[in-house]
Amino acid sequence: MPELPDIALYQAHVERRIQGHRLTGVRLKSPFLLRSVEPPLGAVFGRRATGVERLGKRIVLCFEDELYLVLHLMIAGRLRWGSCGAGLPGRIGLAALDFESGSLLVTEAGSRRRASLHVVQGQADLAAHDPGGLEVLQLGLDEFRAQLRGAAHTLKRTLTDPKLFSGIGNAFSDEILHDAQLSPFKPAPKLSDAESEQLWKSCRRVLQLWSERLAEQCGDAFPSKVTAFRPEMAVHGRFGKPCPVCASAVQRIVYASRETNYCARCQTGGKLLKDRALSRLLRDSWPSELDED
Repeated sequence: MPELPDIALYQAHVERRIQGHRLTGVRLKSPFLLRSVEPPLGAVFGRRATGVERLGKRIVLCFEDELYLVLHLMIAGRLRWGSCGAGLPGRIGLAALDFESGSLLVTEAGSRRRASLHVVQGQADLAAHDPGGLEVLQLGLDEFRAQLRGAAHTLKRTLTDPKLFSGIGNAFSDEILHDAQLSPFKPAPKLSDAESEQLWKSCRRVLQLWSERLAEQCGDAFPSKVTAFRPEMAVHGRFGKPCPVCASAVQRIVYASRETNYCARCQTGGKLLKDRALSRLLRDSWPSELDED
């Protein structure tokens, strides 16, 4: 799923291309994308775009008369930019938003259609789409600590809860926790003052680093390689590969469709966290320490 650095990059590039231009029409290839009926989609046609905002992991296209298109890409949704009237790609094309300046194409890989588009009018209705999570890059340490201590979850779940923190998902929570040298399963309220400060600094450092890195890699071209798995990452998606800090093999925990990656030596004192499926299968044979065979 695109997270804060990716969404911010999309936001900047889409705004650069549509601001001041009218939306001439929308070509819906998948009717499941549009999740609202009032106001109708046609209410936005002919309106001039006034900017692009971000609500958590949602992209908000802003138009005259307080009309908004709220786009949630979910896990596999992506954006492309093409010339006016550009065709939609075959199986993955969902919709084309046609502007005077070009066409914004919405795609989604896979067979499950999770991406959504809502038409909204007015600030009050727009606010209803905000999950309410706080923006880490705008938080002071005291506010960050208060949010952590009010959450009765593990650090991994706390960081990825959109009602608590905005824009952080599976990939960047792994990177943040590795940078902070904290276990993903440690209860958030039990962090010491030193640990919570380190986590706050790591959130800011990792998100700023990746926002700058992705912007530099992209340059003036529209983002085309938005992915949760990047070779420069420290642990996410790098199971079995060496940790860039201590060279120990990166570990993983798989639960449902999610995977958590971590370094046992850097984050858990050498202890291996139990994968629910494998640990049940292996029982007493499941190693408890990194150096056990």
